[in-house]
Amino acid sequence: MRESCQRAIQLGLPAIAFTDHADFTAYVRVREGLLDIAGYHRCLEICRAEFPELRILSGVELGEPHLHAEEAEVILGAGKLERVLGSVHCLQLPEGETDASTPGLFTVERAPDLFREYLAETLRLVESASPFEVLAHLDYPKRYWPHDQLTYNELDYQEEFRAVLSAAARRGSVLEVNTTRGMEPQRGLCPGPLVLGWWREVGGTAVSLGSDAHNPDKIAAGFKLAVEVLESAGFSRPADPLAYWLK
Repeated sequence: MRESCQRAIQLGLPAIAFTDHADFTAYVRVREGLLDIAGYHRCLEICRAEFPELRILSGVELGEPHLHAEEAEVILGAGKLERVLGSVHCLQLPEGETDASTPGLFTVERAPDLFREYLAETLRLVESASPFEVLAHLDYPKRYWPHDQLTYNELDYQEEFRAVLSAAARRGSVLEVNTTRGMEPQRGLCPGPLVLGWWREVGGTAVSLGSDAHNPDKIAAGFKLAVEVLESAGFSRPADPLAYWLK
């Protein structure tokens, strides 16, 4: 966190938000362990004291909170969080709960059906009572799509996308534009211009911009492209750097 703050200052950013992952699946428990929320809050205060020139927001990204309500409640009850993201990483498959990033999962044969199942799970998240504000990386599996073997076309999943976006608009959610793969032409922004247009059409009004940087050198990566896309889609840059982009 300290190195990320230093990097943000080097880039001239006025603010940074730490929305650490809080995932509760067996996949994450084995690979990374659960989020130490008490330790997170301690580190946040240390950084705020060390970097008073940088506005540092607290936050969390809840993975599948509609399936892990009790665990999510513990995280949210541990202290104030200024940005709460909700996301889906896993597919509920016959072979069990499977992270979309699992190597070899998105084969040419399975990719279309898996993508539809991912959007169906995201719809279940959005239609739940889970307490999150920002819907994160809506088309997350696009990162793992077999782009060299199968063309990815958002129009093939327009009905599913619009169902999720409409439900998100009804609950007053903010749609995240995730720039982790923003500089990679095939994977692009999550989501890209076409889906952002659908977001406006179904009544979505607010967008959040996040680099999803898991290490300091990725802070704000892809932001320049994302800003161009947002402005082209009719969203306005906020005067307050902590505010959301609005249409």
